[in-house]
Amino acid sequence: MQSHYPVIIVGGGQSGLSMSYCLKQKNIEHLIFEKHKIAHAWQAKRWDTFCLVTPNWQCRLPGFPYAGDDPRGFMQKDAIVDYIKSYAASFDPPIREGVEVLKIIKNDDRFELTTSIGDYTADQVVIAAGSYHQPKIPRLSERFPSAIVQLHASEYKSPDFLPDQILVVGTGQSGCQIAEDLHLAGKKVHLAVGSAPRSPRLYRGKDIVDWLDQMGYYDLSIDDHPQKESVRSKANHYVTGRDGGREIDLRHFAREGMKLYGRLKDVNGSTIEFENNLKQNLDHADAVAESIKRTVDQFIEKNQIDAPIEPPYQPVWEPDSEELTLNAADIEAIVWCTGYQSDFRWVEVPVFDGKGYPGHERGVTQIWGLYFLGLPWLYTWGSGRFSGIARDAQYLADYIAARKKVSQDSAWSVVNEFLLGS
Repeated sequence: MQSHYPVIIVGGGQSGLSMSYCLKQKNIEHLIFEKHKIAHAWQAKRWDTFCLVTPNWQCRLPGFPYAGDDPRGFMQKDAIVDYIKSYAASFDPPIREGVEVLKIIKNDDRFELTTSIGDYTADQVVIAAGSYHQPKIPRLSERFPSAIVQLHASEYKSPDFLPDQILVVGTGQSGCQIAEDLHLAGKKVHLAVGSAPRSPRLYRGKDIVDWLDQMGYYDLSIDDHPQKESVRSKANHYVTGRDGGREIDLRHFAREGMKLYGRLKDVNGSTIEFENNLKQNLDHADAVAESIKRTVDQFIEKNQIDAPIEPPYQPVWEPDSEELTLNAADIEAIVWCTGYQSDFRWVEVPVFDGKGYPGHERGVTQIWGLYFLGLPWLYTWGSGRFSGIARDAQYLADYIAARKKVSQDSAWSVVNEFLLGS
């Protein structure tokens, strides 16, 4: 059985498949190792009503743009899984599913990979395993009464599997959407509100994604972003594609009976404590949404675009006095929507910073022949999403092609025109 390849890709999700497609286009022999099955995370780590928050027309995997009849709709979980599986079937990638890569080292001019099915070597390696590896749950969770059911957002499936009184911790995209899912099902939801920003959905006649695309935001590189690399650690704006797409305004939920609190602070016996920052966090989320609208307004005015006028946002609910405690006896379950942390310890190559993030320029590391693909803001906003993977994968494919090993003399060939031109 062949154990050496010019290129090995670790990860068979949308990033790894996109990389494979681009390498196939260049007739570069390669192999993909996928720990689970194609589309596993979308199928196993999302809840039943999950859907994209970006419109379907932004699903642009290389060689496989969305071709359905609802480009401005938002694909639901099963359709996303079908889209990825159909993509793989369209070009038959050389993938081995159910194979875990346990270790990667660099030894002289090649990489050595220890896998669950044996040892392999490669001239070049692309890590396309994303960055959401381990659910992040604070140690504070250990202090809650044992009778309370606790689960991470990645384990949440449906309101049907949870009791009636639920505390949701975190208001990023997952937290707000899961809180909404539970709320619409009639559960009594207590929501610990963090500092995540929110986004408009429809504004002045268009989906906000359409405006941002027209304004060139999705072509903005991290080098040109005002926040530079710090944007990689920022929380995503919350919004939803549910039921055709709409804004998530937590104030509306509060008016309908959802209980809102500030950030979770502590647990003392039977008392759950929250910080006194609910109003501050709600105001901040609204301010971000309004700043996005103002940016659109400026673009419309500058380009003299005919677009309907919308009245200024008016809060529909304000906390009279913030509730800072909650009796643990009033909670039967907790859903931790507190994100993930990356775990690249199996990549034993010195490319990581003090926080375990790989140093790279557009996915190209300082270690010759080692690349990363699919990380948030690898190069643009869409780098970790369906909309921007094609650009990143094509860039790395060009780089890999320029560095193909010359078999005759074991030298490394570099195409100067590409390297100088990029």
